[in-house]
Amino acid sequence: MAEYVLPDPVVQIAGVQEVARDLVVIPNRRVQLVPNIGVIGGAHSVLVIDTGMGPRNAEKVLEFAADYAGGRELYLTTTHFHPEHAFGAQVFAGEATFLINRAQAEDLAMKGAGYLKMFAGLGEPVARQLQGVELATADVVYDHSYDLDLGGRVVQLRATGRAHSKGDQVVTVPDAGVMFTGDLVEAGQFAIFPWFPPHDTDVSGMRWIAVMQRLIAERPQVVVPGHGDVGGPRLLADVGDYLELLRDETWVRRDSSMSEETIVDEVRALMIERHPDWSGQEWIEQGVGCLCAEHVA
Repeated sequence: MAEYVLPDPVVQIAGVQEVARDLVVIPNRRVQLVPNIGVIGGAHSVLVIDTGMGPRNAEKVLEFAADYAGGRELYLTTTHFHPEHAFGAQVFAGEATFLINRAQAEDLAMKGAGYLKMFAGLGEPVARQLQGVELATADVVYDHSYDLDLGGRVVQLRATGRAHSKGDQVVTVPDAGVMFTGDLVEAGQFAIFPWFPPHDTDVSGMRWIAVMQRLIAERPQVVVPGHGDVGGPRLLADVGDYLELLRDETWVRRDSSMSEETIVDEVRALMIERHPDWSGQEWIEQGVGCLCAEHVA
């Protein structure tokens, strides 16, 4: 990622997709470090999912959400603590009730400052969006599950346990069959493994596979990934299949006592052959490293 200048991670309030009644997605337009952002309405309240990176992006999201709400009460949640998803929450203070799961709140408190510094080093466009970031504190923190009544519509917030991060959260709208996955799922992209030993090793390929199996079993009709195009349940299966293949191909080579460098080279080539159109090839190496560390002899 550091070999070229990343595009400016700007949220554009354009091409907003209505994926169900009173439920829209501000698409990321396949711009790196821009998430898909959800806005879900009920009779008396509206929930915003993710903020975009930094206060200027979040201001645009809040303006759109407030106009969409039309006087309804606002809530904000974030799928996990990473900067493009959560580092705009400060803008919603006093305008929306901010609620997240406890593991995510701990991630934000313990690792937020480090991630702010790390992401600011990705280039001037990213650093510019992160100027003025203040790490927010949630108004409501839940342990494992939270049902948010928006008025005639209940939205389910569920902590998944450690996977892409320690504090991942999935948001489901049962009456619409819609699931927001955050970075547990990407469309047309290799899974993002934030495997940065010794600084951050909370990602777990094995636990991630187990989470995907549970999400597939829920059988949502519409899946909103963290990044990439909105799709159907096939998105969940694609990620689950990829993670299992990545594990199997990594472990069979680990069993043969290959060097990790050789494992990376061989597995990377195989994964690109299987998914030549997927972006994010740089994350394959991190995935192999994580799964090597989780290898069961």
